[in-house]
Amino acid sequence: MDLAAAPPALLTRRHLHVAGDWVDPSSGDTIPVENPATGSIVGEVPAGTPADVDRAVAAARAAFPGWAATAPEQRAAHLDRLHAALAARADEIARTVATELGTPLKLATRVQAGLPLTVLRSMVDLAARPAAEHTVGNSLVVREPVGVVGAITPWNYPLHQVVAKVAPALAAGCTVVLKPSELTPLTAYLLFDAITEAGLPPGVVNLVPGTGPVAGEALAAHPDVDLVSFTGSTATGRRIARLAAERLARVSLELGGKSANVVLADADLPTAVKVGVGNALLNSGQTCTAWTRMLVHRDRYAEALDLVAAAVAGYRLGDPFDPATRLGPLASAAQAQRVRDHVDRALADGARLVAGGPDAPLPSQGHFVAPTVFADVHPDSALAQEEVFGPVLAVIPFADTDEAVAIANNSRYGLAGAVWSADEDAALAVARRMRTGQVDVNGGAFNPLAPFGGYKQSGLGRELGAYGVEEFTELKAIQR
Repeated sequence: MDLAAAPPALLTRRHLHVAGDWVDPSSGDTIPVENPATGSIVGEVPAGTPADVDRAVAAARAAFPGWAATAPEQRAAHLDRLHAALAARADEIARTVATELGTPLKLATRVQAGLPLTVLRSMVDLAARPAAEHTVGNSLVVREPVGVVGAITPWNYPLHQVVAKVAPALAAGCTVVLKPSELTPLTAYLLFDAITEAGLPPGVVNLVPGTGPVAGEALAAHPDVDLVSFTGSTATGRRIARLAAERLARVSLELGGKSANVVLADADLPTAVKVGVGNALLNSGQTCTAWTRMLVHRDRYAEALDLVAAAVAGYRLGDPFDPATRLGPLASAAQAQRVRDHVDRALADGARLVAGGPDAPLPSQGHFVAPTVFADVHPDSALAQEEVFGPVLAVIPFADTDEAVAIANNSRYGLAGAVWSADEDAALAVARRMRTGQVDVNGGAFNPLAPFGGYKQSGLGRELGAYGVEEFTELKAIQR
């Protein structure tokens, strides 16, 4: 890919995708899509209504018996064709994400376009070999698809979060209605272009863009939706759970995080800091698994702060299509302001500014926030407890391993985390004590086949791999 390529010429998308066709929405209302790096409008999509959701859910319900009865190898073949059609659009996907979200193009190519293809590839294989039936006493235990899935996805990884729901649901034999984020809906249209090309049966996957309070609530509350799969804020997750509870529908929720990066005294400090800063600033800090609390042993605290400041200084803000840019804008003006408010609150609470902050230079346009680091952050302070969802890192000292674990677990969230030590057994022992869904030891690589999800207020259920497929199934016991 030419990393200096211009943004795509984004066309306004006027239609929904329902029952295998591009169809007119019930309303002429639209949602503008902004380029957060410039503030300019780059496209628009329909503002879906409850009536549009009704149509899409009816199409998914009608398609469900046939898709559920489709042989696993045939479902896998459909997903394989979708993978090929999506891979052919990888460049366009990366450029679209760089435009509607502001992710630097190099990162958009590798992660925003590349990771969903990896996940989809894994689902092709899993669809072809579903969980085996097994016998318990006189019972045959089988897994069956849960039914119609309402998928409501966020803006920060606009294709990956969709594929992480849609692909396992299809592999399990479910049908889907997707409501993508109104901030980044254009990427979902590229997926549905690929779905059309791949020839998935009509109604198996349907698209209704719209706002959360209108289309999202209608989907979460719909009586014919059997499971709601949502990724986003914990507050919205609670609302969706309440709506689903009215009819006792299942939910799968991947919510907030405030992950701790524990750097023990014997760690390779330069590597731990470099990787830790990169993780905290990934996608401009708009990542639910970001290690936003760096916990460092007191004996190496001053050294770590010097390394952190030097690392952050290498993150250049700017145009996502400039190859020199390492950090793009925040997704919206409102998101940028929320992050600035967190920075102001941290200063008022007495945290020590190490890098960035409200007076740091910024590009002349766009929703940018400088990468910001605070030291001496109290573990109970707002900065250590609340999800900022921006390029802000809190560095916290600890005296011994027990205190490090206590600080790491001092959170209502439990999504991800990390441990660094020259003694891998010691690091593993700390990882086992951390109340969180994923822990990386010494920079362990992301595994798309491992279960992804969190403890506590970070959500319910798991995504990815065989665990993600199981979320979209029901267990049945047949006695003989």
